[in-house]
Amino acid sequence: MVLVYEFVWRVLHVLLHIHRTLITLFRIRLRNWNGQLWSRALATLLVPIALSFPKQKKLVPAPGKRVGRRYRWGADGKSLEKLPDHIGLLIAEEEPRYTDIANLVVWCMAVGISYISVYDNHGVFRRNNSRLMEEILKQQQELLGLEGSKQHSVEFLNNGTDKQDNQVLSCQAVVKVLSPDDGKLRIVQAAQQLCSAVEQMEKTSKDINVTVLDSLLRESKSTPDPDLVLKFGPIESTLGFLPWHIRLTEFISLPSHVDVSYEDLFSALQHYASCEQRLGK
Repeated sequence: MVLVYEFVWRVLHVLLHIHRTLITLFRIRLRNWNGQLWSRALATLLVPIALSFPKQKKLVPAPGKRVGRRYRWGADGKSLEKLPDHIGLLIAEEEPRYTDIANLVVWCMAVGISYISVYDNHGVFRRNNSRLMEEILKQQQELLGLEGSKQHSVEFLNNGTDKQDNQVLSCQAVVKVLSPDDGKLRIVQAAQQLCSAVEQMEKTSKDINVTVLDSLLRESKSTPDPDLVLKFGPIESTLGFLPWHIRLTEFISLPSHVDVSYEDLFSALQHYASCEQRLGK
């Protein structure tokens, strides 16, 4: 009898385990079914909403964007009452950003300025002349496009004179890279040249006047004096920028050339156009 009870107990124990296993499987199936049901319900609700929104178009530059900018910049230049023939970009900051300076040069060309001088008092641009020229050509292609680059060609001069650099394109705008050697040092050299001429009796002291000195300092009569100089940086000084040539030059200070925009440049040009130059009167 004991053996019968033990057998019945084991059978009941096995049945209990089977029951628990079946309940567990049923719950898992129910949970998965509910999850699929909820997923299908959400999909049914969200798909019509998603389809109601228009497809987002991929943002790409418009084909005529560069052309539009080029014409806009040209129109801006023509809208000003006066535009400088010669503009100087005086960088009074420790670390020059070549791309930002190249942008300024290209914008100046685009609005119709014929002569652009780039200057820093450490001679960084003079020593890295090729790098600056390459960046200007690169930004010219980027901002104006191929057709615009042909219309706004550029000639590079490697110093304050008209001596051309090896990398020269057909000329419409002239870009000069200046350093302190083109300023005070050039005046000293001109004075030494005059003294030597007097010493060798090629000239007399009476022959020396402002006109003679001016002719020595202006090896290029085709390049006008700067009408406007934009100074970038916190230093309130001309830093030796062509002291002989800026008697009638207007100076406008801007905080920095880093991340400078076209609007910053055009605002300065508007300020120049509205200012009254008495020219010594």
